[in-house]
Amino acid sequence: MPDFESQLREFEARDELRARRELLIQARRKRHRQQIVLAVLAVLFIAVTLTLVLVTVRRGSGSGAGGTKGKDKDEDATGETLETPDWITEDLLTVNEYSRPGTPLEEVRAVVVHYVGNPGTTAQQNRNYFQNLSLTHETSASSHFVVGLEGEIIQCVPLDEWSYCSSSANAWSVAIEVCHPDETGKFNRETRDSLVKLLRWLVELYGLDRDGVIRHYDVTGKICPKYYVENPDQWEKLLDDVFEEN
Repeated sequence: MPDFESQLREFEARDELRARRELLIQARRKRHRQQIVLAVLAVLFIAVTLTLVLVTVRRGSGSGAGGTKGKDKDEDATGETLETPDWITEDLLTVNEYSRPGTPLEEVRAVVVHYVGNPGTTAQQNRNYFQNLSLTHETSASSHFVVGLEGEIIQCVPLDEWSYCSSSANAWSVAIEVCHPDETGKFNRETRDSLVKLLRWLVELYGLDRDGVIRHYDVTGKICPKYYVENPDQWEKLLDDVFEEN
């Protein structure tokens, strides 16, 4: 029969083997958990990367979504690339269903002149009103350009997209909202000069004649722009200046 010491050594050897097996199992479990954590982190990294790429692409296609100011290239209705003159400030609206739907403007047959609804307001205030419609949802309204009381011109919508300004003419026109100082609706000298300058550029760009510059009134019958509906001779004088006719 084996002696006591031999049995003790055998028991110790079995205990050591059992302990080693337990350590091996624990090590395998630890590696498995680490592999799971690494896999989850890899998936999260890929998801974050794809999200950042999509945001970057959308900002680029949205012309600096958030109304980034600056010069950018655009396309006219003929599909030709054009560059906005440096005397126009681009402050584009974000794409939204209430003021910048993003609908392609495939032809331009006219430029429609409007006057803003609130006397004494600035071009920037009117541009910001259009932007806030994406939050308030109170109506649908916008224009491609707003001409301000000091002659500043802000572009709100690219020329290759619809604005919400001229009712049935939205699909074939460029819209201009014009600021005015009082209830008469008459444009001051700085505003009128800038409007004429903008109209000259647009009629040359689109090859329009005198009949291609119209009032909102000529589309819907609305008294807009008020002063130039109530004083048609002043409207004709404005057109004379645009086309440099005496």
